[in-house]
Amino acid sequence: MTDRESSVFSQLRTEAIAAVLILEREDDAEPVAEALLAGGIRAMELTLRTPAALAALRRIRRAFPEMLAGLGTVLTPDQVLQAVDADAAFAVAPGMNPTTVSAARDANLPFAPGICTPSDIEQALAFHCRLLKFFPAEPCGGLKYLEAIAAPYHHLGLHYIPLGGISESNCGDWLRHPLTGAVGGSWLAPRDLIARKDWAAITDRAARAIAIRNGIRNSSET
Repeated sequence: MTDRESSVFSQLRTEAIAAVLILEREDDAEPVAEALLAGGIRAMELTLRTPAALAALRRIRRAFPEMLAGLGTVLTPDQVLQAVDADAAFAVAPGMNPTTVSAARDANLPFAPGICTPSDIEQALAFHCRLLKFFPAEPCGGLKYLEAIAAPYHHLGLHYIPLGGISESNCGDWLRHPLTGAVGGSWLAPRDLIARKDWAAITDRAARAIAIRNGIRNSSET
């Protein structure tokens, strides 16, 4: 793990919750970021599934430097270069593609590949990855499944970002678990709320998630 990757992923683990967004319109970039920040969310992943994603990321990085904004669904080496050009703080992928991870390493882009099997984990280890995206988390079997496949590698200090089926109702279970580096949540700013420009609802969802996170931290300190 490079110094930059260590620093960025340490910040992501401190924030513990990252909003996962699909933005259809570039002009929604600043309002949705502002709404999330107002609720206490300071990390986000913009999925590279729409033409607006890269431009939206650039706008958020310029307007809100306090937001740890990265790019998701990074599938190819070319997209790694696009992420770097858009000033992504980090990038993640749904799967473990050695060619893409190698490109991220060459570009010094903090990168969390996706895993759902022990073989995926071992491929990631070959590239010295220590923060891995567990996807799709709930459909794969949830915490019990992750505990089982992560057990042989526990001594290596790996952490995981669960994504897929994470919601306000179960994020606390994931946040309490020592394997979790951070949780990724599309429930914080779903497409329908963004389409309606319901920024207040997004702020409310963000604030409730942060309250869950802080409640867990406060209880662990007592």
